[in-house]
Amino acid sequence: MKLGGTMKKSEVTLSKATLEDAADIHAMQLQAFMPLLEKYQDYETNPANETLERLVERMNQKFVDYYIIRNAGNAVGSIRVKKIEEHHYWLGQLCVVPQSQGQGIAQQAFARIEEIYSDAKTWGLATVVQEERNCYLYEKLGYRRTGETQQINDRLTLCFYEKKLVK
Repeated sequence: MKLGGTMKKSEVTLSKATLEDAADIHAMQLQAFMPLLEKYQDYETNPANETLERLVERMNQKFVDYYIIRNAGNAVGSIRVKKIEEHHYWLGQLCVVPQSQGQGIAQQAFARIEEIYSDAKTWGLATVVQEERNCYLYEKLGYRRTGETQQINDRLTLCFYEKKLVK
């Protein structure tokens, strides 16, 4: 929709997932992560290779919340938040389905997560160092590399990020 000669960005919202959402989250993870699984062959760590049962186990973990990412009301992805300790959270398995990537959805999802977890002083995450778009996004959002890496196989290395918030 055009407003004042500019495109209006759709509102990205998050809704806390329940176990009834597990199959939908699993399907979105498959769509989002399968290209990376095929590229890097990281069968032990890639969410596209995760079973629905394992996802349900993760959803039932203490201090873990999953959210459905919606764009214009439609489910387009998910994100996992784990409370590590007081005021310190870990973001994992952020996914946006391929047809919705490149639209600023992940960036808006991060903003919503920071609003929900307003007590956070630090956020951590890991991403594939070879995926420059992901690294660029996280750095644009204020995350800084910790210097820690983990080689998964000869094709893929994870790098770790942290964002410290001033409160």
